[in-house]
Amino acid sequence: MQPSVPSFTDQLRSARWSAVHLEIRDRYSVDNEAEDFRAWQQTGQRDIDPTSAYWESWVNLVQEASARGVAVRRARIVSEPVTEYIRYEHAGTVVNLLAGEQVRWLPRRRASDIALPGNDFWLFDDRIVRWNHFTGDGASAGQEVSEDPAAAKLCATAFESVWARAVPHDQYEIR
Repeated sequence: MQPSVPSFTDQLRSARWSAVHLEIRDRYSVDNEAEDFRAWQQTGQRDIDPTSAYWESWVNLVQEASARGVAVRRARIVSEPVTEYIRYEHAGTVVNLLAGEQVRWLPRRRASDIALPGNDFWLFDDRIVRWNHFTGDGASAGQEVSEDPAAAKLCATAFESVWARAVPHDQYEIR
């Protein structure tokens, strides 16, 4: 991996017209979500206050990008029936939408014939890929940035293929 990866915040702030994110795992266990996930498991209630300490910086960042004309889109490929973690993500997606993201869900069975990269990614302006690496149990294993045109093309094609088939958040029913 690269020794110096720019911050995600800097990359989103540098985006000029698009930032797309493809999530392909059914479970994540990243540190900054651990407490919120445990609370949701215990209560069934998710923090959906966009001004809360949990969400505020994300909401501000996405709103700032959207105000500059950057289209922020997120697609999630999920196995059905969905995992407990995906239920948790679904319960909080309303805040992503309030921030200005567009979010869609694609059942994994409908993605079988789409060529997908091996890792989750963000793609900025169809040219800069930010790979998100994870361990087998879903913990973050770091990020890597690539400006390789072939990688960017693979990610752009994969994302648009997923997006075209995916269901908008407000129409996706958890199964």
